[in-house]
Amino acid sequence: MNYKNPDENGYYGEFGGAFIPEMLYPNVEELQKNYLDIIASEDFQAEYQDLLKNYVGRATPLYFAKNLSNKYNTQIYLKREDLNHTGAHKINNALGQVLLAKRLGKTRIIAETGAGQHGVATATACALLGLECIVYMGEIDIQRQAPNVARMKMLGAEVVAATSGSKTLKDAVNEALRDWINNPVTTHYVIGSVVGPHPFPDLVARFQSIISKEIKEQLQEKIGRENPDYVIACVGGGSNAAGTFYHFVEEKEVKIIAAEAGGLGVDSGKSAATTFLGTLGVLHGSKSLVMQTEDGQVIEPHSISAGLDYPGIGPFHAHLFKEKRAEFFSINDDEALKCAFDLTKLEGIIPALESSHALAVLDKKKFNENDVVVICLSGRGDKDMETYLKEIRS
Repeated sequence: MNYKNPDENGYYGEFGGAFIPEMLYPNVEELQKNYLDIIASEDFQAEYQDLLKNYVGRATPLYFAKNLSNKYNTQIYLKREDLNHTGAHKINNALGQVLLAKRLGKTRIIAETGAGQHGVATATACALLGLECIVYMGEIDIQRQAPNVARMKMLGAEVVAATSGSKTLKDAVNEALRDWINNPVTTHYVIGSVVGPHPFPDLVARFQSIISKEIKEQLQEKIGRENPDYVIACVGGGSNAAGTFYHFVEEKEVKIIAAEAGGLGVDSGKSAATTFLGTLGVLHGSKSLVMQTEDGQVIEPHSISAGLDYPGIGPFHAHLFKEKRAEFFSINDDEALKCAFDLTKLEGIIPALESSHALAVLDKKKFNENDVVVICLSGRGDKDMETYLKEIRS
């Protein structure tokens, strides 16, 4: 089965597609017709790969976490996306999409952001490549991710607060889509995750697939084989996970694990564990699993981590879940917090709260002594220091 690529209509099994207002159709169709040819072209790849190497700092290390491995009695490798320029995996996709937008003749970039990392990455790419940048961010996220807001403004981006609904990521996406409808000719919407109408889930997954490509090369060098026994990543919309899983989904011997944000618990009413709580629906332009009421109203998600605070999941991941190709765990706020402090004390690495959800799988599942377990450390914890400080003080 082909898990990696959608069909010509943008479906992964029953999930995906492009459910968009008529006014957005020209924008999305332009992307659908051109994205594969542009990103496969020699001049695009030459510029993109040069920037990944010399600007972003790729390849990121695959680090054998000796102390963590000793604690859990297994072989744990961390894919250090936190060491990318701007501090997370988000730059891989932001640079790629802004380069694509330039080739489509766009002069203005809009983006949505939750944790702020995608906003910072997009603002960075726009500063580098000389495009106007507007970032939509939930009012609550603006407060809890203040350092990233400051970075975006310093990079020349305009940060616009989304003040409706839960004032978080979902609402920022709504505002960005409204903007795109109003400015269809000059503007490209850089979606930060594997969500949205086709071709965005595929486009973002392709740009993030550099993560699993490097893991294969690095494992070959370190242990003499390309495939680990397990790959683990956190999933909100799911871009770091899509990149981590991409080159392994068709490798049957590799087990895939996704960590969702359980919030205060799956049954608490304050959660973002979509595969546990979601049903088939349409959100932000694609059909997938969505946390919703019986009459289709979106249920407000909750997570301690702004980047996982989303009431849906990308169609790529919904398909992996439905086909039982990936195992999904729900990680509560307190479990993620504990693992953030554990990693910091054991390895001297302060992770983002999102990444800490992936680390928490180590407490939920027993691995064998010789298992090779690769965990995507999707971002660094600078942006979450306020939350960590509260925990230290309490």
